[in-house]
Amino acid sequence: MEGANIDLERHRLLAASRAKENRKFLNSLKKADTRKLDGAVHQLHEEVFATTDCLECANCCKTTSPIFYQNDIERLSRHFRIRPSAFIEKYLRIDEDGDYVLIASPCPFLLPDNHCSVYEARPRACREYPHTDRKKMVQVLDLAYRNTHVCPAVLEIVERLKSVPL
Repeated sequence: MEGANIDLERHRLLAASRAKENRKFLNSLKKADTRKLDGAVHQLHEEVFATTDCLECANCCKTTSPIFYQNDIERLSRHFRIRPSAFIEKYLRIDEDGDYVLIASPCPFLLPDNHCSVYEARPRACREYPHTDRKKMVQVLDLAYRNTHVCPAVLEIVERLKSVPL
């Protein structure tokens, strides 16, 4: 799982081949003890991210958009020294759920070396991604499933979680 070994095409194929199994597995965890589940996922999060360099991948920034909340829009508007309405007009659209998201992928703030040009002002969703260190993981298992298709580290966490007794 080391950064230099991240093969996004291999990841895409692996995530697709395990999609049905992973959805069923994660759905089965919705009845798990919240503390046990959080402890197990958080431990795996630490283990996987100890050997994962997100800058070698940045697939999340290349393929998906975070939700932009009003606080994010205001923070980024200040960063660019423009009005929130100008930021929205230039970078955002409203998706099918009524949320502000990026107009297109990859993220316009992603630099060629996979660094973020607005890192200090980045949206909350980017700060929290991939959400595998959150409390009450049971509430975000559907999100974890979706993220197995985007983030090789999340797929690895889910695969390892299958062998943890809960």
